[in-house]
Amino acid sequence: MTKPLPIGVSDYKVLIEDGYYYVDKTLLIKELLLVGGGVTLMPRPRRFGKTLNLSMLRYFFEKAESDTSYLFANTAIWQEPKYRALQGQSSVIFLTFKDVKENNWQAAYTKLVYVIAEEYKRHRPIVEAHSTLLDLDDLEVFNRLATKQGSETEVSQSLKHLTKLLAKITGKRPILLLDEYDAPIHAAFTYDYYDSMIVFMRGLLTAGLKDNEFLRLSAMTGIMRTAKEGIFSGLNNLTVYTVLDNNLSDKFGFTQEEVDLLLTEYSLIDHRETIRTWYNGYTMGTTKVYNPWSVLSCIRAQGVLKPYWANTSDNALIKKLIVRADATAKEDLEIFLQGNGLSEQTITEGVVLPQAFNDSKHLLSFLLFTGYLTTTEHIFRNNKHFYTLAVPNQELAELYEQLVCDAIFEPLVAKNVAMLLDGIITGDAPVVQTLLQEFIIKSCSFHDLPSNEVERSYHLFVLGLLVLLQDRYVVQSNRESGYGRYDIMLIPKNKSNVGIVIEFKKMPENHTTEKAAAVIQSALQQIRDKNYVQQLRDDGVTSRIFCYGIAIESKHVALEMETLPAQPLRRGSG
Repeated sequence: MTKPLPIGVSDYKVLIEDGYYYVDKTLLIKELLLVGGGVTLMPRPRRFGKTLNLSMLRYFFEKAESDTSYLFANTAIWQEPKYRALQGQSSVIFLTFKDVKENNWQAAYTKLVYVIAEEYKRHRPIVEAHSTLLDLDDLEVFNRLATKQGSETEVSQSLKHLTKLLAKITGKRPILLLDEYDAPIHAAFTYDYYDSMIVFMRGLLTAGLKDNEFLRLSAMTGIMRTAKEGIFSGLNNLTVYTVLDNNLSDKFGFTQEEVDLLLTEYSLIDHRETIRTWYNGYTMGTTKVYNPWSVLSCIRAQGVLKPYWANTSDNALIKKLIVRADATAKEDLEIFLQGNGLSEQTITEGVVLPQAFNDSKHLLSFLLFTGYLTTTEHIFRNNKHFYTLAVPNQELAELYEQLVCDAIFEPLVAKNVAMLLDGIITGDAPVVQTLLQEFIIKSCSFHDLPSNEVERSYHLFVLGLLVLLQDRYVVQSNRESGYGRYDIMLIPKNKSNVGIVIEFKKMPENHTTEKAAAVIQSALQQIRDKNYVQQLRDDGVTSRIFCYGIAIESKHVALEMETLPAQPLRRGSG
């Protein structure tokens, strides 16, 4: 009988005791100890086993009331006597901030205080049993923090305070494990209390990690290294291993060998190639790994392929960044929507979230570290690292398409989206104009865009919308045809269907109806003069070609459609 799959099980002790299938990552212990003391930050995408790995570290190092060595009896680390001797020998502080995702600062602060208080209460027995070793003031602070009564200053000093007490009691410096340290930061950015959260996290982490003589070592997980206002400034003992590094590259996510063992165990090895296409492709250093959540979910579903990862988050932050991205970033997003890679990119490892709105490099770096992109090529040239970025696999291609589409035309209801698509391919210009205008009215983010970016924003909106037609059309953007580069083209897979060319032009502010009409005619004239329809004719389209001239301004859209003949069918000679 096969073991149950540990989907959603993040407590290592529960996983082992209840007999779940375990993909052995215990050699993470060895690699962390080889780094030496200090603080190790291990950013990885969500659902890549971060919490389970930190839970495993806790049960390995922590000295408990009863022996816990049995939890590691059949693991790789237990085969190394040097490290086996360290099991159960230390005090451990373990905090996870993964659930601190409140929609306002006060609620988030209350949740953080609660998480800290719960860890204080977990250590209450040892503190009370050795109270004579501690100063009265320290005991009073401990009790206030354990009962959620601590001042803001005491809360910000709580990590250092607890390490000091445990070091005094045991005579050994404790270990600090902090899971998903940046989850509160991402929520704060999404719900617009970012600065307050950054100030708090900087104080908490600086006090607990910087020059803390009571701390033996610390391991932290998150999605990325947050750079805003020096949250890790001055930490000369900080080591960061991101998805770009070879260190720890196989400790988060499943390798091909590990997936093959899983598929064999659950009689799905015949599905190996389709599962690889859907869920492999993430590059960690030079190691290719699978998304573990998706693999386990697919196995549980007996090989049914779905974007399982998409259902584990509301993706609100990603949508916010995509909608507000600058013009250059929107051009990059078009490339990924069409299934292509983006070469010669430099990566910012310390991401400042607000800069992702107006800096395409920050947005691409964020998408890389959160798992929405991966690296496919790495070049070191002129003392700089350059990477090719791409969507890692089929699951992410589907998720990415949906994310971009949702982010851009979320204000439109599903019925209107269908009507808009139908209007475009049937040539119903009044319907298309009405629904695009409705989108403008409902989308505040587009109102706020700089005037020099509105054309690119609508370009990406329409492109993302038309991707939904990929079952019937090849959707292309910014390609050469005739004597220039068109904005968007729809090439029908059935050559008897209409071909479509779309050209955008920006209207002047405070335009008149006559000026809008002139802009539209300019767009249509460009399609004719540049002979953009040539590619459709070369591809053998036999029906009509719809040409859309779309004039746009931050709050207004106007358009017209004209029909051009396709290349006539060649007559047979028989």
